[in-house]
This record gives sequence, C-alpha cells and structure tokens, in this order.
Amino acid sequence: MRDIENRTRKDKYEKRRKNTKSTSILIVVSVILVISLISVFVFGGGNNETVDESPQESTENNTSNDSEEVTIKEEETSQQEEDQLLEDDTQNETDSSEENNEENGQDIEQVEPSDDNVSEAYTADWEPVGTQQEGPHTVDYNNGSQDRLEMKEAILMATGLSENDYHEWWIGNGGNQKVIATVSDEAQSEIYRVYLSWRDNEGWQPTKVEVLIENDWKKYQ
Repeated sequence: MRDIENRTRKDKYEKRRKNTKSTSILIVVSVILVISLISVFVFGGGNNETVDESPQESTENNTSNDSEEVTIKEEETSQQEEDQLLEDDTQNETDSSEENNEENGQDIEQVEPSDDNVSEAYTADWEPVGTQQEGPHTVDYNNGSQDRLEMKEAILMATGLSENDYHEWWIGNGGNQKVIATVSDEAQSEIYRVYLSWRDNEGWQPTKVEVLIENDWKKYQ
C-alpha cells in the first residue's frame, strides 16, 4: 500500500516538474519571439522610414533649387531688358542730335568722352549764334539775362532740342569766357552736356556736346 502511495506521489511530482519545465520553455520562447519582433520593428521599420523620407527630401530640395534657378533667370532677363532699353534710348538721343546737325550741314567728329556717364561725345563746325552785346564781356548767369538767352540759343542749335521741350538743369563756369550746361527734353529721354565758348562780337559758340547716360544734376534740383 505504501509502495502505491509513494509511486503516486512520485508520478505527481514528475508531472508537476514536467509542467514547470514546459512553462519555462514557453516563457523563454515567448521572450525570444518578443525580442525578435521588437528588433524587426525598431531596425527594420526605422530603415524603411528613412528610405521613405529620403525621396521626399530629395524632391523638396530639387523643387527649391528649380525655383531659385527660375528666379535668378528671371532677374537676369529683366536686367538684360533694362540694359537694352537704356542702350536703345542712348542711341536714339545720339541719332537725333546727329541727324539735326547733319540736316544743318555740319560735319560731326567723334571725340573722347570726359567721364563714364557719357555715352558719346562729338564736335561740329558750329558757328557762334550772334549777340546783341557790345564791348568787354563779363558772363552773366542770371536767369533772363542776355547771356542766358544767347546761351540757350547756342544749346538748342547744337543739341537739336526744341524750345518748347527744353529744360536747363545746370549752367556753370567752364573756364575763362566758357560755360558748361546740362540740359534735356522734358521727358529726360535726351540728356546733354554742352560746352560753349564766348566769341567777342559774335556771341556764344558750341564747342562740344556729350550725350549723357543719366542726368547727373537731377539730384540737386
């Protein structure tokens, strides 16, 4: 009887030990499986996410670069158009003045510009415009004076500007019995620097005309 009880207890113990061992194995397997899944999620998923983001970042960078290139090209085109318009305007001024002198039978001779604001400089065989002044001459720069009226006549002759479309920006001393004038039409599409010299009993004579790129006296008005 005791042998039977001992065997029964032993069988129960062995069965419990096997169950405990099986449970331990299952726990270990479960832990390994969980660790494997976490590893796949962390490392595998992370790589996929990085791969997915890279094309997006590349696309955004390409779009940004394309936009910058378009902006730069538009600015370059705009600047080229402005430069071309300025060049055309300057050429039109020169052509207008030269045509006027040619119509008056005056030979034009190109000369060296005096500074970088001059697109073209020339002289011609201009005659003095005549004068009503007699005796020793002293330049009178006052508005409305006989000198100013005769200076204007000489400037109009040399530039071809119209008296009704004419603006004097500056007239100043250019040396002994000489003056320099900056003038333009009202729209400032034709801007000139004119050099005049006084001839006794003959009046003011243009000696040189420079076609200006910009009105260098407008800022002082």
